[in-house]
Amino acid sequence: MGKYFGTDGFRGEANVNLTVEHAYQVGRYLGWYFGRDHKAKIVIGKDTRRSSYMFEYSLVAGLTASGADAYLLHVTTTPSVSYVVRTEGFDCGIMISASHNPFYDNGIKIINGLGQKMDAEVEAKIESYIDGEQPEIPLAQREYIGRTVDFAAGRNRYIGHLISIPIRSFKNVKVGLDCANGSASSVAKSVFDAVGARTYVIHSEPDGTNINDSCGSTHIESLQKYVIENGLDVGFAYDGDADRCLAVDEKGHVVDGDRIMFLCGKYMKEQGRLKDNTIVTTIMSNMGLYKACEREGLRYEQTAVGDKYVCENMMANGYNLGGEQSGHIIFSKHATTGDGILTSLMVMEVMLEKKQPLSVLADEVTIYPQLLKNVRVADKKTARENPKVIAAVAAAGEALGDDGRILVRESGTEPVIRVMVEAENDVLCAKYVDQVIDVMKAEGLVLD
Repeated sequence: MGKYFGTDGFRGEANVNLTVEHAYQVGRYLGWYFGRDHKAKIVIGKDTRRSSYMFEYSLVAGLTASGADAYLLHVTTTPSVSYVVRTEGFDCGIMISASHNPFYDNGIKIINGLGQKMDAEVEAKIESYIDGEQPEIPLAQREYIGRTVDFAAGRNRYIGHLISIPIRSFKNVKVGLDCANGSASSVAKSVFDAVGARTYVIHSEPDGTNINDSCGSTHIESLQKYVIENGLDVGFAYDGDADRCLAVDEKGHVVDGDRIMFLCGKYMKEQGRLKDNTIVTTIMSNMGLYKACEREGLRYEQTAVGDKYVCENMMANGYNLGGEQSGHIIFSKHATTGDGILTSLMVMEVMLEKKQPLSVLADEVTIYPQLLKNVRVADKKTARENPKVIAAVAAAGEALGDDGRILVRESGTEPVIRVMVEAENDVLCAKYVDQVIDVMKAEGLVLD
Protein backbone atom coordinates (compact mmCIF):
# COMPACT_ATOMS: atom_id res chain seq x y z
CA MET A 1 0.00 0.00 0.00
CA GLY A 2 1.09 3.53 -0.72
CA LYS A 3 0.77 6.75 1.24
CA TYR A 4 -2.62 7.62 -0.23
CA PHE A 5 -3.69 4.60 -2.29
CA GLY A 6 -4.69 1.46 -0.40
CA THR A 7 -6.01 -1.85 -1.68
CA ASP A 8 -9.15 -0.15 -2.98
CA GLY A 9 -8.02 3.26 -4.19
CA PHE A 10 -7.50 6.61 -2.48
CA ARG A 11 -10.09 6.68 0.30
CA GLY A 12 -10.88 8.97 3.20
CA GLU A 13 -13.40 11.34 4.72
CA ALA A 14 -14.46 13.91 2.13
CA ASN A 15 -12.58 17.20 2.53
CA VAL A 16 -10.72 15.88 5.57
CA ASN A 17 -8.09 13.45 4.30
CA LEU A 18 -9.44 13.20 0.76
CA THR A 19 -9.95 16.73 -0.52
CA VAL A 20 -11.00 18.46 -3.73
CA GLU A 21 -7.36 19.47 -4.16
CA HIS A 22 -6.35 15.80 -4.08
CA ALA A 23 -8.94 14.99 -6.74
CA TYR A 24 -7.76 17.87 -8.92
CA GLN A 25 -4.15 16.66 -8.65
CA VAL A 26 -5.14 13.09 -9.50
CA GLY A 27 -6.94 14.42 -12.57
CA ARG A 28 -4.03 16.62 -13.57
CA TYR A 29 -1.56 13.75 -13.38
CA LEU A 30 -3.72 11.17 -15.15
CA GLY A 31 -4.61 13.60 -17.92
CA TRP A 32 -0.93 14.32 -18.51
CA TYR A 33 0.33 10.75 -18.01
CA PHE A 34 -2.02 9.19 -20.54
CA GLY A 35 -1.87 12.14 -22.91
CA ARG A 36 1.86 12.31 -23.51
CA ASP A 37 1.60 10.91 -27.04
CA HIS A 38 -2.10 11.25 -27.90
CA LYS A 39 -5.35 12.90 -26.81
CA ALA A 40 -6.23 10.99 -23.64
CA LYS A 41 -9.79 9.68 -23.12
CA ILE A 42 -10.76 8.95 -19.52
CA VAL A 43 -14.19 7.81 -18.34
CA ILE A 44 -15.64 8.65 -14.91
CA GLY A 45 -18.41 7.07 -12.85
CA LYS A 46 -19.66 7.92 -9.39
CA ASP A 47 -21.89 6.60 -6.64
CA THR A 48 -24.67 8.49 -4.87
CA ARG A 49 -22.74 10.22 -2.07
CA ARG A 50 -23.24 13.95 -1.77
CA SER A 51 -19.51 14.54 -2.17
CA SER A 52 -19.27 12.41 -5.34
CA TYR A 53 -20.44 15.35 -7.44
CA MET A 54 -17.82 17.62 -5.90
CA PHE A 55 -15.05 15.12 -6.63
CA GLU A 56 -16.36 14.50 -10.14
CA TYR A 57 -16.12 18.20 -11.02
CA SER A 58 -12.66 18.47 -9.47
CA LEU A 59 -11.35 15.44 -11.37
CA VAL A 60 -12.83 16.78 -14.60
CA ALA A 61 -11.13 20.14 -14.03
CA GLY A 62 -7.78 18.42 -13.53
CA LEU A 63 -8.17 16.11 -16.50
CA THR A 64 -9.26 18.75 -18.98
CA ALA A 65 -6.64 21.22 -17.71
CA SER A 66 -4.03 18.63 -18.65
CA GLY A 67 -5.59 18.15 -22.07
CA ALA A 68 -7.61 14.94 -21.56
CA ASP A 69 -11.22 14.44 -22.59
CA ALA A 70 -13.43 13.34 -19.69
CA TYR A 71 -16.43 11.11 -20.41
CA LEU A 72 -19.12 11.06 -17.71
CA LEU A 73 -21.16 7.94 -16.95
CA HIS A 74 -22.85 9.76 -14.04
CA VAL A 75 -24.23 7.56 -11.21
CA THR A 76 -23.20 4.03 -12.06
CA THR A 77 -21.47 0.95 -10.66
CA THR A 78 -17.74 0.28 -10.37
CA PRO A 79 -17.95 -2.79 -12.65
CA SER A 80 -19.71 -0.72 -15.30
CA VAL A 81 -16.70 1.62 -15.40
CA SER A 82 -14.44 -1.40 -15.75
CA TYR A 83 -16.59 -2.76 -18.59
CA VAL A 84 -16.71 0.53 -20.46
CA VAL A 85 -12.96 1.11 -20.17
CA ARG A 86 -12.02 -2.25 -21.68
CA THR A 87 -14.71 -2.33 -24.39
CA GLU A 88 -14.74 1.31 -25.52
CA GLY A 89 -11.01 1.97 -25.87
CA PHE A 90 -10.46 4.37 -22.95
CA ASP A 91 -7.00 4.98 -21.54
CA CYS A 92 -8.27 4.49 -18.01
CA GLY A 93 -11.35 4.87 -15.84
CA ILE A 94 -12.09 6.54 -12.53
CA MET A 95 -14.77 5.50 -10.06
CA ILE A 96 -15.71 7.91 -7.29
CA SER A 97 -16.87 5.78 -4.38
CA ALA A 98 -16.01 4.57 -0.90
CA SER A 99 -17.85 1.30 -1.50
CA HIS A 100 -19.42 0.09 1.76
CA ASN A 101 -18.24 3.03 3.89
CA PRO A 102 -20.66 5.66 5.30
CA PHE A 103 -21.72 8.60 3.13
CA TYR A 104 -19.22 11.10 4.55
CA ASP A 105 -16.30 9.00 3.27
CA ASN A 106 -15.41 8.84 -0.38
CA GLY A 107 -12.73 7.44 -2.63
CA ILE A 108 -11.05 7.54 -6.02
CA LYS A 109 -10.55 4.16 -7.69
CA ILE A 110 -8.46 4.14 -10.86
CA ILE A 111 -9.02 1.40 -13.43
CA ASN A 112 -6.48 0.59 -16.12
CA GLY A 113 -7.14 0.00 -19.81
CA LEU A 114 -7.77 -3.70 -19.21
CA GLY A 115 -10.59 -2.94 -16.80
CA GLN A 116 -8.55 -3.92 -13.74
CA LYS A 117 -7.38 -1.88 -10.78
CA MET A 118 -4.52 0.44 -11.71
CA ASP A 119 -0.94 -0.75 -11.35
CA ALA A 120 0.75 0.23 -8.07
CA GLU A 121 3.55 1.85 -10.09
CA VAL A 122 1.18 4.43 -11.57
CA GLU A 123 -0.46 5.04 -8.20
CA ALA A 124 3.00 5.67 -6.70
CA LYS A 125 3.71 8.27 -9.40
CA ILE A 126 0.43 10.03 -8.61
CA GLU A 127 1.37 10.10 -4.91
CA SER A 128 4.76 11.56 -5.78
CA TYR A 129 3.06 14.29 -7.81
CA ILE A 130 0.62 15.09 -5.00
CA ASP A 131 3.54 15.47 -2.59
CA GLY A 132 5.35 17.89 -4.92
CA GLU A 133 8.17 15.49 -5.69
CA GLN A 134 7.79 15.84 -9.47
CA PRO A 135 8.07 18.83 -11.81
CA GLU A 136 4.86 20.78 -12.32
CA ILE A 137 2.73 19.55 -15.21
CA PRO A 138 2.11 22.08 -17.98
CA LEU A 139 -1.42 23.35 -18.50
CA ALA A 140 -3.02 22.59 -21.85
CA GLN A 141 -3.78 25.65 -23.95
CA ARG A 142 -6.05 26.67 -26.81
CA GLU A 143 -7.34 23.71 -28.82
CA TYR A 144 -5.42 21.29 -26.61
CA ILE A 145 -7.60 21.93 -23.56
CA GLY A 146 -9.75 18.88 -22.89
CA ARG A 147 -13.53 18.67 -23.08
CA THR A 148 -16.30 16.97 -21.10
CA VAL A 149 -18.59 14.48 -22.81
CA ASP A 150 -21.90 13.13 -21.51
CA PHE A 151 -21.52 9.36 -21.82
CA ALA A 152 -24.65 7.89 -20.21
CA ALA A 153 -24.80 5.65 -23.30
CA GLY A 154 -21.84 3.72 -21.89
CA ARG A 155 -23.82 2.76 -18.80
CA ASN A 156 -26.72 1.68 -21.01
CA ARG A 157 -24.41 -0.58 -23.01
CA TYR A 158 -23.23 -2.16 -19.77
CA ILE A 159 -26.85 -2.84 -18.78
CA GLY A 160 -27.34 -4.47 -22.18
CA HIS A 161 -24.26 -6.61 -21.56
CA LEU A 162 -25.70 -7.90 -18.27
CA ILE A 163 -29.09 -8.60 -19.85
CA SER A 164 -27.38 -10.74 -22.52
CA ILE A 165 -25.74 -13.08 -19.99
CA PRO A 166 -28.62 -15.20 -18.54
CA ILE A 167 -29.17 -18.41 -20.51
CA ARG A 168 -32.84 -18.67 -19.60
CA SER A 169 -35.71 -16.44 -18.52
CA PHE A 170 -36.28 -15.61 -14.85
CA LYS A 171 -40.04 -15.64 -15.47
CA ASN A 172 -42.15 -16.07 -12.32
CA VAL A 173 -39.09 -16.01 -10.02
CA LYS A 174 -39.67 -13.55 -7.19
CA VAL A 175 -36.38 -11.71 -6.63
CA GLY A 176 -35.64 -9.11 -3.96
CA LEU A 177 -32.92 -6.52 -4.55
CA ASP A 178 -31.40 -4.29 -1.86
CA CYS A 179 -29.62 -1.51 -3.73
CA ALA A 180 -28.06 0.09 -0.61
CA ASN A 181 -29.29 3.51 -1.81
CA GLY A 182 -26.19 3.42 -3.98
CA SER A 183 -24.98 2.72 -7.49
CA ALA A 184 -27.12 -0.38 -8.02
CA SER A 185 -30.18 1.89 -7.91
CA SER A 186 -29.40 3.00 -11.47
CA VAL A 187 -28.85 -0.49 -12.91
CA ALA A 188 -30.12 -3.56 -11.04
CA LYS A 189 -33.90 -3.37 -11.45
CA SER A 190 -33.63 -2.72 -15.19
CA VAL A 191 -31.58 -5.90 -15.62
CA PHE A 192 -33.87 -8.20 -13.63
CA ASP A 193 -37.01 -6.76 -15.17
CA ALA A 194 -35.58 -7.29 -18.65
CA VAL A 195 -34.93 -11.00 -18.06
CA GLY A 196 -38.42 -11.61 -16.75
CA ALA A 197 -38.08 -11.68 -12.96
CA ARG A 198 -40.80 -10.47 -10.63
CA THR A 199 -38.54 -7.84 -9.13
CA TYR A 200 -38.98 -6.37 -5.65
CA VAL A 201 -36.66 -3.51 -4.76
CA ILE A 202 -35.78 -1.85 -1.46
CA HIS A 203 -33.36 0.95 -0.55
CA SER A 204 -33.27 2.40 -4.04
CA GLU A 205 -34.01 6.06 -3.24
CA PRO A 206 -30.62 7.71 -2.70
CA ASP A 207 -30.55 11.21 -1.23
CA GLY A 208 -26.79 11.73 -0.93
CA THR A 209 -26.54 10.74 2.72
CA ASN A 210 -28.36 7.40 3.01
CA ILE A 211 -25.97 5.19 1.04
CA ASN A 212 -25.22 2.01 3.07
CA ASP A 213 -27.30 3.41 5.94
CA SER A 214 -28.84 0.35 7.62
CA CYS A 215 -29.12 -1.31 4.22
CA GLY A 216 -27.21 -3.19 1.56
CA SER A 217 -24.69 -5.98 1.96
CA THR A 218 -23.28 -4.56 5.21
CA HIS A 219 -26.73 -4.47 6.85
CA ILE A 220 -28.41 -7.43 5.24
CA GLU A 221 -30.90 -8.04 8.04
CA SER A 222 -33.48 -5.76 6.37
CA LEU A 223 -33.36 -7.85 3.19
CA GLN A 224 -33.68 -11.05 5.22
CA LYS A 225 -36.86 -9.72 6.77
CA TYR A 226 -38.15 -8.47 3.41
CA VAL A 227 -37.64 -11.85 1.70
CA ILE A 228 -39.59 -13.67 4.42
CA GLU A 229 -42.41 -11.13 4.64
CA ASN A 230 -42.96 -11.12 0.88
CA GLY A 231 -42.44 -14.83 0.25
CA LEU A 232 -39.60 -14.23 -2.21
CA ASP A 233 -37.56 -16.98 -3.85
CA VAL A 234 -34.24 -15.22 -3.35
CA GLY A 235 -32.76 -11.85 -2.43
CA PHE A 236 -29.55 -10.05 -3.37
CA ALA A 237 -27.90 -7.22 -1.46
CA TYR A 238 -25.28 -4.93 -2.99
CA ASP A 239 -22.85 -2.45 -1.47
CA GLY A 240 -22.54 1.24 -2.31
CA ASP A 241 -20.79 0.83 -5.67
CA ALA A 242 -22.30 -2.60 -6.45
CA ASP A 243 -19.05 -4.49 -6.89
CA ARG A 244 -20.04 -6.97 -4.21
CA CYS A 245 -23.13 -9.08 -3.58
CA LEU A 246 -24.47 -11.21 -0.76
CA ALA A 247 -27.54 -13.39 -1.16
CA VAL A 248 -30.49 -14.35 1.03
CA ASP A 249 -32.19 -17.70 0.46
CA GLU A 250 -35.95 -18.28 0.50
CA LYS A 251 -35.78 -19.07 4.23
CA GLY A 252 -34.15 -15.74 5.04
CA HIS A 253 -30.65 -17.12 5.62
CA VAL A 254 -27.59 -15.19 4.44
CA VAL A 255 -25.46 -16.79 1.72
CA ASP A 256 -22.04 -15.13 1.80
CA GLY A 257 -19.29 -14.95 -0.80
CA ASP A 258 -17.73 -18.25 0.26
CA ARG A 259 -20.94 -20.16 -0.30
CA ILE A 260 -21.58 -18.32 -3.56
CA MET A 261 -18.13 -19.28 -4.82
CA PHE A 262 -18.70 -22.90 -3.82
CA LEU A 263 -22.11 -23.35 -5.43
CA CYS A 264 -21.02 -21.57 -8.61
CA GLY A 265 -17.69 -23.39 -8.66
CA LYS A 266 -19.28 -26.80 -8.22
CA TYR A 267 -21.79 -26.03 -10.98
CA MET A 268 -19.08 -24.77 -13.35
CA LYS A 269 -16.99 -27.88 -12.64
CA GLU A 270 -19.96 -30.09 -13.49
CA GLN A 271 -20.36 -28.14 -16.73
CA GLY A 272 -16.66 -28.51 -17.57
CA ARG A 273 -16.28 -24.72 -17.44
CA LEU A 274 -14.09 -24.27 -14.34
CA LYS A 275 -10.44 -23.84 -15.35
CA ASP A 276 -8.32 -26.52 -13.62
CA ASN A 277 -11.30 -27.05 -11.27
CA THR A 278 -9.84 -24.20 -9.22
CA ILE A 279 -11.36 -21.36 -7.19
CA VAL A 280 -9.21 -18.40 -6.11
CA THR A 281 -9.95 -17.27 -2.55
CA THR A 282 -8.37 -14.98 0.03
CA ILE A 283 -6.97 -15.83 3.44
CA MET A 284 -10.27 -14.63 4.95
CA SER A 285 -12.36 -17.43 3.42
CA ASN A 286 -13.95 -19.79 5.92
CA MET A 287 -12.48 -23.20 6.68
CA GLY A 288 -15.88 -24.66 5.83
CA LEU A 289 -15.43 -23.58 2.21
CA TYR A 290 -12.14 -25.45 1.94
CA LYS A 291 -13.52 -28.61 3.50
CA ALA A 292 -16.47 -28.54 1.07
CA CYS A 293 -14.10 -27.96 -1.86
CA GLU A 294 -11.95 -30.91 -0.86
CA ARG A 295 -15.04 -33.12 -0.62
CA GLU A 296 -16.16 -32.14 -4.15
CA GLY A 297 -12.75 -32.32 -5.81
CA LEU A 298 -12.42 -28.57 -6.16
CA ARG A 299 -8.96 -27.05 -5.88
CA TYR A 300 -8.40 -23.63 -4.33
CA GLU A 301 -5.74 -20.98 -4.04
CA GLN A 302 -5.36 -18.29 -1.39
CA THR A 303 -4.28 -14.69 -1.86
CA ALA A 304 -3.94 -11.63 0.34
CA VAL A 305 -7.20 -9.87 1.20
CA GLY A 306 -8.52 -7.72 -1.63
CA ASP A 307 -10.19 -8.52 -4.92
CA LYS A 308 -7.19 -6.84 -6.56
CA TYR A 309 -5.02 -9.76 -5.47
CA VAL A 310 -7.65 -12.32 -6.42
CA CYS A 311 -7.79 -10.79 -9.89
CA GLU A 312 -4.00 -10.80 -10.25
CA ASN A 313 -3.87 -14.50 -9.39
CA MET A 314 -6.69 -15.31 -11.78
CA MET A 315 -5.13 -13.40 -14.66
CA ALA A 316 -1.70 -14.92 -14.07
CA ASN A 317 -3.03 -18.49 -14.06
CA GLY A 318 -6.05 -18.26 -16.34
CA TYR A 319 -8.56 -19.13 -13.61
CA ASN A 320 -12.13 -18.02 -14.22
CA LEU A 321 -13.71 -17.90 -10.74
CA GLY A 322 -12.49 -16.23 -7.60
CA GLY A 323 -13.52 -13.86 -4.88
CA GLU A 324 -13.93 -12.93 -1.26
CA GLN A 325 -16.18 -13.89 1.61
CA SER A 326 -17.48 -10.30 1.58
CA GLY A 327 -19.11 -10.87 -1.82
CA HIS A 328 -16.52 -9.56 -4.28
CA ILE A 329 -16.80 -12.34 -6.87
CA ILE A 330 -15.00 -12.32 -10.23
CA PHE A 331 -16.32 -14.31 -13.18
CA SER A 332 -13.53 -13.64 -15.66
CA LYS A 333 -15.53 -14.80 -18.68
CA HIS A 334 -17.74 -11.74 -18.26
CA ALA A 335 -15.77 -9.24 -16.15
CA THR A 336 -12.32 -8.29 -14.91
CA THR A 337 -13.43 -7.09 -11.49
CA GLY A 338 -15.97 -7.97 -8.84
CA ASP A 339 -19.51 -7.31 -10.07
CA GLY A 340 -22.42 -7.67 -7.65
CA ILE A 341 -25.19 -7.69 -10.23
CA LEU A 342 -23.32 -10.19 -12.42
CA THR A 343 -22.82 -12.38 -9.35
CA SER A 344 -26.56 -12.41 -8.66
CA LEU A 345 -27.20 -13.44 -12.28
CA MET A 346 -24.73 -16.32 -11.92
CA VAL A 347 -26.42 -17.52 -8.72
CA MET A 348 -29.77 -17.40 -10.53
CA GLU A 349 -28.34 -19.55 -13.33
CA VAL A 350 -27.30 -22.26 -10.88
CA MET A 351 -30.70 -22.22 -9.16
CA LEU A 352 -32.62 -22.43 -12.44
CA GLU A 353 -30.40 -25.01 -14.15
CA LYS A 354 -30.25 -27.31 -11.12
CA LYS A 355 -33.90 -26.66 -10.25
CA GLN A 356 -33.02 -26.26 -6.58
CA PRO A 357 -33.70 -23.46 -4.10
CA LEU A 358 -30.73 -21.49 -2.86
CA SER A 359 -31.08 -22.94 0.64
CA VAL A 360 -30.34 -26.45 -0.67
CA LEU A 361 -27.41 -25.34 -2.82
CA ALA A 362 -25.80 -23.31 -0.03
CA ASP A 363 -26.34 -25.96 2.64
CA GLU A 364 -23.50 -28.04 1.21
CA VAL A 365 -21.03 -25.73 2.96
CA THR A 366 -20.90 -25.93 6.74
CA ILE A 367 -19.57 -22.59 7.91
CA TYR A 368 -17.29 -22.61 10.95
CA PRO A 369 -18.16 -20.03 13.59
CA GLN A 370 -16.09 -16.94 12.92
CA LEU A 371 -15.63 -13.75 14.89
CA LEU A 372 -14.01 -10.65 13.44
CA LYS A 373 -13.35 -7.53 15.50
CA ASN A 374 -11.94 -4.27 14.19
CA VAL A 375 -9.57 -2.43 16.50
CA ARG A 376 -8.81 1.23 15.84
CA VAL A 377 -5.12 1.93 16.35
CA ALA A 378 -2.78 4.90 16.08
CA ASP A 379 -0.39 3.05 13.78
CA LYS A 380 -1.27 -0.22 12.04
CA LYS A 381 2.31 -1.34 11.40
CA THR A 382 3.40 -0.71 14.98
CA ALA A 383 0.42 -2.62 16.35
CA ARG A 384 0.86 -5.53 13.95
CA GLU A 385 4.59 -5.91 14.70
CA ASN A 386 4.44 -5.49 18.48
CA PRO A 387 6.32 -8.51 19.99
CA LYS A 388 3.70 -9.18 22.67
CA VAL A 389 0.90 -9.06 20.09
CA ILE A 390 2.83 -11.48 17.88
CA ALA A 391 3.31 -13.83 20.86
CA ALA A 392 -0.39 -13.67 21.76
CA VAL A 393 -1.39 -14.51 18.18
CA ALA A 394 1.03 -17.45 18.09
CA ALA A 395 -0.30 -18.78 21.40
CA ALA A 396 -3.89 -18.60 20.18
CA GLY A 397 -2.98 -20.38 16.95
CA GLU A 398 -1.26 -23.18 18.84
CA ALA A 399 -4.24 -23.61 21.16
CA LEU A 400 -6.70 -23.79 18.22
CA GLY A 401 -4.63 -26.41 16.37
CA ASP A 402 -6.26 -28.03 13.34
CA ASP A 403 -9.78 -27.20 14.53
CA GLY A 404 -9.51 -23.47 14.05
CA ARG A 405 -7.30 -20.56 13.10
CA ILE A 406 -6.50 -16.94 13.97
CA LEU A 407 -5.76 -14.19 11.49
CA VAL A 408 -4.59 -10.68 12.37
CA ARG A 409 -4.14 -8.19 9.56
CA GLU A 410 -4.13 -4.50 8.73
CA SER A 411 -7.11 -2.91 7.00
CA GLY A 412 -6.25 -1.61 3.56
CA THR A 413 -8.63 1.35 3.83
CA GLU A 414 -8.96 2.32 7.52
CA PRO A 415 -6.71 2.86 10.61
CA VAL A 416 -7.80 -0.54 11.85
CA ILE A 417 -6.34 -3.92 12.79
CA ARG A 418 -8.70 -6.81 12.09
CA VAL A 419 -8.59 -9.76 14.48
CA MET A 420 -10.41 -12.87 13.23
CA VAL A 421 -10.78 -16.31 14.79
CA GLU A 422 -12.51 -19.41 13.43
CA ALA A 423 -13.20 -22.24 15.85
CA GLU A 424 -15.63 -25.03 16.70
CA ASN A 425 -17.91 -22.68 18.64
CA ASP A 426 -18.60 -19.03 19.35
CA VAL A 427 -17.18 -19.19 22.87
CA LEU A 428 -13.74 -20.17 21.62
CA CYS A 429 -13.86 -17.52 18.91
CA ALA A 430 -14.59 -14.78 21.47
CA LYS A 431 -11.99 -16.11 23.89
CA TYR A 432 -9.06 -15.91 21.51
CA VAL A 433 -10.09 -12.70 19.76
CA ASP A 434 -10.40 -10.95 23.11
CA GLN A 435 -7.08 -12.36 24.34
CA VAL A 436 -5.24 -10.70 21.47
CA ILE A 437 -7.16 -7.42 21.75
CA ASP A 438 -6.50 -7.29 25.50
CA VAL A 439 -2.75 -7.48 24.80
CA MET A 440 -3.06 -4.67 22.26
CA LYS A 441 -4.86 -2.54 24.86
CA ALA A 442 -2.29 -3.32 27.53
CA GLU A 443 0.45 -2.22 25.14
CA GLY A 444 -1.28 1.13 24.58
CA LEU A 445 -1.86 0.47 20.90
CA VAL A 446 -5.66 0.92 20.82
CA LEU A 447 -7.40 4.27 20.32
CA ASP A 448 -10.37 5.01 22.59
